[in-house]
Amino acid sequence: MGEIIDISRLVSEETSVWPGDTAFSRTWVMSMADGCACNTSTITLSAHTGAHTDAPSHFVDDGPTLDQVELGNYIGPCRVVHAKHRDAIRLDDLDGLDLAEEERLLFRTLEPPTDNTWDDGFTHVSVEAARAAADGGLKLIGIDTPSMDPMTSKTLDAHKALFEGGVAILESVDLSGVDEGRYELIALPLKISGGDSSPVRAILRTLDGATR
Repeated sequence: MGEIIDISRLVSEETSVWPGDTAFSRTWVMSMADGCACNTSTITLSAHTGAHTDAPSHFVDDGPTLDQVELGNYIGPCRVVHAKHRDAIRLDDLDGLDLAEEERLLFRTLEPPTDNTWDDGFTHVSVEAARAAADGGLKLIGIDTPSMDPMTSKTLDAHKALFEGGVAILESVDLSGVDEGRYELIALPLKISGGDSSPVRAILRTLDGATR
């Protein structure tokens, strides 16, 4: 078994969320300090908090919901790629990759946000790159910023291009310090009835003998 690299984000009251979305909060229902047998809490958070996966129903009215997605897309071989541009993942970020030989790509951007910072101009995925990923038969695209599309987008064209090609979406993972190369990805969403998204505990596992 290879080394485990946690690429999730810490979820707390300080975790940044999309402007206007629900921030994380926690209420203690029972407390051992108050004489209860155990500590029990209720948490409130956006389904898009921290590392998360979007179900197609997030951006397509009749798209599959989270309990209907193919779980196999979120576990298996992947490649981490270091992005070349600050504004967007572009076609030349795919140069040198044989997409027919890849299953999942995770993009480490040049200036990703931290767990508790927000940047309106975060790096997104260009529509051209999204279409190339879909045409190449990839199972999943991931990025270390909050969205595949720019913050100002009203049409979410990159999201839709990936959906049309059957490519799952993983957003806001933490790839700081992760080298380019091949890994195993595990980033399973919760089985939420009718869910549009779910936070995930995303990890990479190094592959013994893998050539990066």
